[in-house]
Amino acid sequence: MTHDVLRLKIIIRGAVQGVGFRPFVFRLAEELKLKGWVSNTTQGVFIEVEGEKNTLHHFLLRVQNEKPPRAFIQSCEHSFLDAAGFSQFEIRESANEGKISTLVLPDSATCPDCLSEIFDSSNRRYLYPFTNCTNCGPRFTIIQSLPYDRDNTTMKPFTLCKECSLEYHTPANRRFHAQPNACPLCGPHLELWDEQGKKLSSHHTAMQETVTALAEGKVVAVKGLGGFHLMVDAKNEFAVKQLRQRKHREEKPLAVMFPSLESIVHECEVSELEKYLLRSPESPIVLLQKKMNVEQTHISLLVAPRNPYLGAMLPYTPLHHILLHKCGFPVVATSGNLSDEPICIDEHDAVKRLHGIADLFLVHNRPIERHCDDSIVRIVAGREMLMRRARGYAPLPIYIRTENEDTVLAVGAHLKNTIALSNGSNIFISQHIGDLETVQAHNAFKKVIHDFQKMYEAVPQKILCDAHPEYLSTKFAKAAHLPTEEVQHHYAHVASCMAENELHGSVLGVSWDGTGFGLDGTIWGGEFLLTDEHSFRRTATFRTFPLPGGEQAIKQPRRVALGMLYEIFCEKMFEMSELCSLQAFTKEEQKILRQMLVKKIHSPLTSSAGRIFDAVASLIALQQISSYEGQAAIELEYAATLHRNDERYPFAINEQPATNTQRDASLCIDWEPMVHAILSDLANKKTIGYIASKFHNTMADIIVAVAKKTGEQRVVLSGGCFQNVYLLELVVQRLQSENFQPYWHQRVPTNDGGIALGQVYAAMRK
Repeated sequence: MTHDVLRLKIIIRGAVQGVGFRPFVFRLAEELKLKGWVSNTTQGVFIEVEGEKNTLHHFLLRVQNEKPPRAFIQSCEHSFLDAAGFSQFEIRESANEGKISTLVLPDSATCPDCLSEIFDSSNRRYLYPFTNCTNCGPRFTIIQSLPYDRDNTTMKPFTLCKECSLEYHTPANRRFHAQPNACPLCGPHLELWDEQGKKLSSHHTAMQETVTALAEGKVVAVKGLGGFHLMVDAKNEFAVKQLRQRKHREEKPLAVMFPSLESIVHECEVSELEKYLLRSPESPIVLLQKKMNVEQTHISLLVAPRNPYLGAMLPYTPLHHILLHKCGFPVVATSGNLSDEPICIDEHDAVKRLHGIADLFLVHNRPIERHCDDSIVRIVAGREMLMRRARGYAPLPIYIRTENEDTVLAVGAHLKNTIALSNGSNIFISQHIGDLETVQAHNAFKKVIHDFQKMYEAVPQKILCDAHPEYLSTKFAKAAHLPTEEVQHHYAHVASCMAENELHGSVLGVSWDGTGFGLDGTIWGGEFLLTDEHSFRRTATFRTFPLPGGEQAIKQPRRVALGMLYEIFCEKMFEMSELCSLQAFTKEEQKILRQMLVKKIHSPLTSSAGRIFDAVASLIALQQISSYEGQAAIELEYAATLHRNDERYPFAINEQPATNTQRDASLCIDWEPMVHAILSDLANKKTIGYIASKFHNTMADIIVAVAKKTGEQRVVLSGGCFQNVYLLELVVQRLQSENFQPYWHQRVPTNDGGIALGQVYAAMRK
């Protein structure tokens, strides 16, 4: 061995397993005539190569610059050592020792090469629904443990046939070390079952009969990548109505899967960025604006009633591509579950839980290790904003610079729950779990926690939770026999946005949502929090008002409106017969509500911005009773969007005595002048859209006014209210025009799906 030959040792951490990284390294080493080895480990990809120093430098640069398209390199440590005398370059068996720090890659949509094969009649994978390669296919939903090898996935029972094995072991092949590799001879297959779980047909016949059933208006439960979809013909009014009735989903919009991008463009306005997202490896549901004057719509109005937006997606697995190609029409593709339950992932469980909803079940025998819903995205201020973070995005982490190596578990909120696990600088955020309202949802929550700890071999030293004592997530934390730390809900919102935007130190956090447990025992939700290096101070909030009925008021905007009006007019309100909110109750109901408000029975106080949106929606007779969470605020946004104006309502900001606690805000925003003006506009017969737009403009002005009073230049916007595109874009625009620097969410939901991340970051700051 000459002295000119050195050994280069490289440790690469990041999303580098399941993306064809080892085959890429192998081919590069062969091209540069280098000897050595590459291996997957629990910590990432390890490489050792020998050659001349200049060639090794060239190799190192190319590894980073030419990595596979789905790979993400978080760190690339390297050192030059004495040569060991390797005789060839090889891919070594994966090593299981050491602390796990590698990233699990999300599931990825079918790549163009695989798509071309499944529609090529001369190809052996023609119309095969489980085609994949190193660039696409299942990852997160089939991994049972790390490192990412076939034996550690749900593909273990499927032995590779001769041809698939040759592909798997040939370095130049696209399927070299593609762990889910399969074909019709050796891989999973389809079956069609009736509603009792009896097999009707299999393989391609099952697909053909599913297409026929959908065309006939039947409801079919289809097992996909991360669980079941309930599918019906999206243009069939009767079928959509039947699905809604069976699933008890009255008005909440349903997602639609289209056969092609062209069919989406026929129905919706689609920007270039939205086209990119629809066709991206993440392939999420994208909220698109419906075309107002489309000549002949192919979508039933019952899919998204009174809604100018449509949740659209393209097929993202071979199974979906084949199904939609053969159907030739868009299908509703909503989560295969009952309301408030997690999505079904097992065919036998689906037959039980979806009994009475689905007429047929298109299933397959590739087990799904963990549920993963479709992600939901919308474009806000010219960039992507995740509304639900699941398939395609989870479980990629948020990276935080920290010297703290403690493993911490954050159990998130009660609604739109996700959990987070910090492992050094990486905060791994789970897929969307949902509302912890049912036994099934709570079990799914516990399974995900167990799943993450097992996957990353992480034992938390501490658990972080919400301050609300009745949240199931909080109760879980308190019962876990580990040190626990409570993080106030609205501070967690602000901290999650700070983490995502890599912000430290002081910011003005605007945390607006529907409900959160306040440190003073009231229901917070319209908070302005001034942070320092370690914690926060509540610097401004809305004037409080009672919620008659407490939890009931959340589903009845009419109750919220009465609580707000009572705060202004006291008992005189019940004599104002012209009020729409009052008219929404019978005389007997009004008597009961009067007693509740006068005697302060079951009427907790709130400062919630979300409830102010509800109250206004009721006052203008837009929505009195909501059939799904946030409906009133959503419809108020849509009314404003269609009738934009530049008018504003008056409001007041009053100074309060300064305190040294986090609980008492120094500024109180009084909405009473605005409510009086809204009632005046109603009396003057102003339109619903005019008032809705004027109200949104006022809420944006309030944020700017408080920002000016605090003087903090960096303003962080978080909480469920900022899912409202009209509001968020206007606030961003107004803040920028006043020389403030606004920050908002992109890759982590602004709703409670981001709370777990915020809990971790808040604890790190503390």
